[in-house]
Amino acid sequence: MFNRREHPRPQFIREDFLSLDGQWDFAFDDQNEGLKNKWFHQFPESRQIEVPFTYETQLSGIDEQEQHSIVWYEKTFIVDDLDNRVLTFEGSDYYTKVWLNGELLGDHRGAYERFSFDLADYLVEGENRITVRIVDSLMNEQPRGKQTWKEETFGCWYVGTTGIWKSVWLEKAPFNGLRAVKMTPDFDNDCIILEPSVKNKALLPTDKNYFFEATVTFKGELVSYHRSLFVHEMSPIQMETRIKKDSNWGTQRWSPHEPNLYDVTFKLFDESNNEIDSVVSYFGMRKISIENGKVLLNNEQLYQRLILDQGYWPESGLTPPSIDALEKDLDLTVESGYNGLRKHQKIEDERFMYLCDTKGLLVWVEMPSTYIFNDLAMTNLTDEWRQIVEQHYNHPSVITWVPFNESWGVKGIVDLVKPQQFTESIYYLTKAIDANRPVITNDGWEHTISDILTLHDYEEFGAAFAERYADKEAIVENDVMFNRDWFAFAKGYGYKGQPIIISEYGGIAFENSTEENWGYGNQVKNEAAFLERFNRITHAIQDLEYINGFCYTQLTDVEQEINGLYTPDRQPKVTIAEIKATNERRFK
Repeated sequence: MFNRREHPRPQFIREDFLSLDGQWDFAFDDQNEGLKNKWFHQFPESRQIEVPFTYETQLSGIDEQEQHSIVWYEKTFIVDDLDNRVLTFEGSDYYTKVWLNGELLGDHRGAYERFSFDLADYLVEGENRITVRIVDSLMNEQPRGKQTWKEETFGCWYVGTTGIWKSVWLEKAPFNGLRAVKMTPDFDNDCIILEPSVKNKALLPTDKNYFFEATVTFKGELVSYHRSLFVHEMSPIQMETRIKKDSNWGTQRWSPHEPNLYDVTFKLFDESNNEIDSVVSYFGMRKISIENGKVLLNNEQLYQRLILDQGYWPESGLTPPSIDALEKDLDLTVESGYNGLRKHQKIEDERFMYLCDTKGLLVWVEMPSTYIFNDLAMTNLTDEWRQIVEQHYNHPSVITWVPFNESWGVKGIVDLVKPQQFTESIYYLTKAIDANRPVITNDGWEHTISDILTLHDYEEFGAAFAERYADKEAIVENDVMFNRDWFAFAKGYGYKGQPIIISEYGGIAFENSTEENWGYGNQVKNEAAFLERFNRITHAIQDLEYINGFCYTQLTDVEQEINGLYTPDRQPKVTIAEIKATNERRFK
């Protein structure tokens, strides 16, 4: 029986899979000689690395922070039959080429999204050899998020991440099996809409028929069943979600208070009724909408109590050291009185999303930024963002898309037409893929077109914050720089009644003796001073009736940024019960 929590892709499980995490051969290629010398045929003398941890981290077994632009990996595995396998990389930073037994499988450009290769053409019985070459750089055209583009860390930018940094695995999967099934909850009509697609459809015989089957259950009880001719890619299929048991005739909703999940099994058959493929998945029934300046969850007002979560660990960088470590961060979030998180400048492990789904935590998915505006940066961000939205679409915990943050990568957006148009294009691309979730186009300030107006303000005095935000119209009409530095909207854009959220505030740090270590505003001397400041500013936000929620900076300290509620090793810096009480003071 599959263990969903342990599977690298818990929302699309084929039971016959093999994790390739663990020891790989590893080599730096500082002279760029690997291709010329055909390392994919004969790997050079090498060292060992523990995948999926990058060489910059302790858990990799290497722990060297200097930048190397080209790295190589190699690993062998054994198969006892020639059934097709799919090799999947959950994340590899940045330009990846992959060989099997010396034959090129293909390449991929990007750092944060999943990509796969069919192995059928080059797989052999017995020992097989995977070779990987990855090129990374300090280029600002790459979506790099919080990875430094200098030789050293600085400000709120940290040690780089080079190479394989998420899980790698093999699974038995037919060449013409299911590629994905897009699942859209139709909450008001008690149904889930399925849109299946298959791999390599262009190579399927046109004179053959195929059939798609879906079975929906809830806690073991059959809810609905469907079987039909598979005619077109992404043809919508509607299935009921009401539970017909005893007196309970209704859809089991997903929310932070009730994170109910349905199980669903997808199967693909040929016209002789031979099973081609079988995949196990799940979904949650919930609705995100905006009405009269409020965000609604399942047609009820939602007040978002979020925390900024950057997902770094001292021993493993961006890669979580374990699934338990992922779960611990989520438990700390709940214990601190938050009902969700803004995953900042990072696309997290798929198992993290599954844990959020099961725990009922709301998630803002935010694209790691580029730091220059040109054609290459636009291409890189657009290609990667589209795949990220598609890959995270089915998770009920995801309630908001954030493609840009604080004008990073779109410098001059306040009055320059080209970056403004670029953010509009990404907004409409995202809405074309997902018409149901809000899109925040430039989180923090200088918004163009956006479904929510989000404001970043690190004002440390509650009274000053309350006074500044008492005049809502002055802020939304761009009469004032709401946080003394930035306007709410770019020129040519205006307020259209969107919900307003304070999506970064706080960032309180304790006094320390190291100049490089920092937080926002004046540092505090003790816990009493911390709690007083935290309470006053949070109360000021909560008392503004037009504000729909907040996001506190941040969950943990990260390298030189020491403004977390917890230390890097996840120890509380203040009495967490006090934080929870303040967060839940209103709109619990």
